[in-house]
This record gives sequence, structure tokens and C-alpha cells, in this order.
Amino acid sequence: MTDAAPLKRLPDPREGQALRALLDEVGRVVIGQRALLEGLLTALLAGGHVLVEGVPGLAKTTAVRALAQALGLGFRRVQFTPDLLPGDLIGTPIYLPDERRFAVRKGPIFSPVLLADEINRAPAKVQSALLEAMEERQVTIGDESFPLPRPFFVMATQNPIEHEGTYPLPEAQVDRFLLKLVVSYPSAQDELEIAARAGDRPASVSAVADAEAVEALRAAAGAVHVADAVADYAVRLVRATRDPAAAGARVAVGGERRPAAGLVAIGASPRASLFLLRAARARAFLDGRDFATPHDVKRVAPDVLRHRVLLTYEAEADGVAPEAVVEAVLDAVPTP
Repeated sequence: MTDAAPLKRLPDPREGQALRALLDEVGRVVIGQRALLEGLLTALLAGGHVLVEGVPGLAKTTAVRALAQALGLGFRRVQFTPDLLPGDLIGTPIYLPDERRFAVRKGPIFSPVLLADEINRAPAKVQSALLEAMEERQVTIGDESFPLPRPFFVMATQNPIEHEGTYPLPEAQVDRFLLKLVVSYPSAQDELEIAARAGDRPASVSAVADAEAVEALRAAAGAVHVADAVADYAVRLVRATRDPAAAGARVAVGGERRPAAGLVAIGASPRASLFLLRAARARAFLDGRDFATPHDVKRVAPDVLRHRVLLTYEAEADGVAPEAVVEAVLDAVPTP
């Protein structure tokens, strides 16, 4: 394992080696989920939030807890349920009889890293409270507004196989997530290693940064250069999701590739263009570069766009997934 200590000695937070060392440190606890860890770190550096979809038992909670510990940030987990109230998440005023006044008891949302487990099981009021926190970086309790910690990072999970008792996330809230990551099963070799470690004492994660260091890394990632041609490519990709047929995209349907006409009800918004470039900058920074390339845009495009493409009923009936439309757009739009 690469020693994570160099992160403390770096004079320049642009050094991508520090982030690689951080991933190696978290990798001592999380086995076989490198793509998940890189996605979480990409979103954190880009100043966004992450929606993670995957079946139970794939180390989603373990990954975000280990990352929070390695970054030296606080971590809270909230299990979202149908009876959850906004006050359970953001806090509530309480009356102090001895002092004859109200005081605000802050909720778990006042944590730098918040895991919203099974977010789509919570009712609309709770989701609305979380929406304000994600967008405005503040919450309102009673008549007062309170700023959230910096950095503030939300990782929300949802289960793709359990639909009973869930509330579909509003499009406005889904659009606030920078990335949607789909977690797959580990490889046979990784799963064998997981089984071999069963019963062992869990490895500890050392804090190799702090909030100030994370903010410095974010600033450096945001300063990564994006050429006009790369920005133009990102915008063309996003616009192609709104009318993939006009871009010449052909989607795999029923074993054949056919024009994408009539498959998309709503494409990605201009916010997707901004998020796509922010994620590409963070991806380039992870690779130790101070400039983004079209390849960086391509690498992050599926995670940025898959939850922003809403399909028609006809497309859903044919078994078309948003990922298939995004893939077709990536194939159709010329790369500079």
C-alpha cells in the first residue's frame, strides 16, 4: 500500500499523488470498489453530491465512512424511513423551561459528510428539507437560517430492487446530485478476499487531511484549465441528450440499433453542462493534470447524465435504459 502521509507534506495541493495515496488508504478497508471511491472523490473535489444505486451489502456505507475518516471530516448516517420528519434531519427548536426560552437543537445534517441511506423511502417534506441543504448549503429552523459546515457532502443511496414503500425522488432533487453511481458486484477475486478477511479485526483508517486541506484541494481542482474545444464538446453532449435522433444517435433496442427518435421525454438541463465540466476538472485533477481533456468529459459523462435523461413510456416499454441513450450520444457526438 502506498503511504498516505505525503498528503500532509505537499506544498502544492494540486499534486494528484496525494489523492492516489488517499484512495490507497481507504482501500485498506474497502475491497474491490475502486470506481465507487473514485466517483465519491470526484464529486467531493467538484463540490457536488452523489446518488448511489446498488443492492445491499456492497460496502456503500463502509466506503463513505472510511473516506470521511481519511479526510479527517465528521460523518453521520441517517436511515430514511416513511415516518422520518424534517426535524429529525435538520433539527428543531426546543423549549428550555429553566431559562424560559427556545434553543435550536441541530440535527445530523450539520455534519461535513452525510449519508442519506435509502433516500427514496422518506416523504416529500423531508426530501424538500434536504434539497435546501444541498443547493443552498444552509437550512432553516424556525425563523432562523443556519449555514452548513464547509465542506458539506451528501451521499444518498437507493435500492433498485425494493420498490414497496418508496417515494420517487422529484426531478428537481435528482438534478441536484452531481453524479449518480451504479455499484456492481465485486469480482470473484475481490469477493474471495472479502471472505478471507471475515472475522478479522477491521482495519483502521488514518486521517491524512482536514477540512482546510479538502477546501484547498477543491480550489485547486476548480482551477484546472478547460479549453474552449473541451467546453464545446461537453455542451454538445448535453444538448444531444435532448434530441439524440438529431445528433445521429442509434440506441440498442431488442438486439438491434435503431434511431433514437421518440425515446427521450426530457433531456439534461444546462446545469448538466456545468456539472459535466466540474466533474471533468476533478477527474483530471485526480489524474495529476492541470488541464481537462475530452477523454475526461467522456469518463464522467455516464455518471453525470444517466439520472438527467427521462425516457418516454415507449422507450421504457422497449426496455431502454437511460444509460443506453447516454452511450449512444457519446458514440454519435464527434470528439475533438
